[in-house]
Amino acid sequence: MADLKLQFACGSYDRTEPLHDGSVQPEGIDLDVVTIDDPRELFDRMMARDEFDLAEMSSAEHFAMTSRNESPFIALPVFTSRCFRHSFMCVNANAGIKTPKDLEGKRIGVPLYSMSAAIWCRGLLRDDYGVDLSGVTWVEGSMDHPGSHGQPRQHALTKATRIETNVSARSLSELLASGEIDATIGALMPTNFGTDRNILRLFPDFRADERDYYIRTGVHPIMHLVVIRRKVYERAPWIAKSLFTAFGRAKRKALDRMFYTGAPKTMLPFLHAEVEETRAVFGDDPWPDGVAANRKTLDCAVRYMLEDGLIAKAPDLTKVFADVE
Repeated sequence: MADLKLQFACGSYDRTEPLHDGSVQPEGIDLDVVTIDDPRELFDRMMARDEFDLAEMSSAEHFAMTSRNESPFIALPVFTSRCFRHSFMCVNANAGIKTPKDLEGKRIGVPLYSMSAAIWCRGLLRDDYGVDLSGVTWVEGSMDHPGSHGQPRQHALTKATRIETNVSARSLSELLASGEIDATIGALMPTNFGTDRNILRLFPDFRADERDYYIRTGVHPIMHLVVIRRKVYERAPWIAKSLFTAFGRAKRKALDRMFYTGAPKTMLPFLHAEVEETRAVFGDDPWPDGVAANRKTLDCAVRYMLEDGLIAKAPDLTKVFADVE
């Protein structure tokens, strides 16, 4: 019997490249991998039409839809994107922001209030620094051009929140430089960071802060996961286990390549030092898959979404993820 043909869309990652080049193939599946490096474009295309059978997806969007019993997807506990977020918080040098508490009552730019990166930024500001965000005005818009950040599905929040749309002819990066907003958070750095002296990081020693955060909390923030269209999954539920196993094999090949101590595979002069520190902090698998191995991080993400008013109740993780473990 011929293998089942499925199309999978994701960014270009070391952990998925073996699926793309065919060196890892899921059992019983002929997987066509499509690369789309703009996450918002990918999410919008996956949501708008039946363009892909499975794809990388915002974890926050899938959690929110599942909590409302509206998700057309079931997820694999495979996390294509993770990122600590201290380094993505920037401030205007003249806004009087010296500490995280100084963000209270400010105007803060964010591509989307509901995006996973912003959820993690706000959560750590509350948890670690006691920042009261209730008086903040959030200004939504694209970081690198005028207008909106994609076309995500919008839902009413469960609590009063000041959110404005950037209707100016300038990007959030330009508004930050001019002082019309006081700070930015999210998944992207301002485009003029490093060239405009008015734009500074809130956490200058972010590497140490992020390392300390992980050591203290055991939380490695999850941005994206992999979703399967529910109608595809229901026709052939066996594909979830096959895909999960293949993603694990692909990640292992990428880790072996990264851990190789001969000629470096990337143009990072201090790659081996980075690898040694990563193994010292995270062990041999800095990117674990599965619900059990990530329960603390998943529970933290859900709590932050509740605190932000993005969901009214926690999603049932047995409905969020296919049973593959």
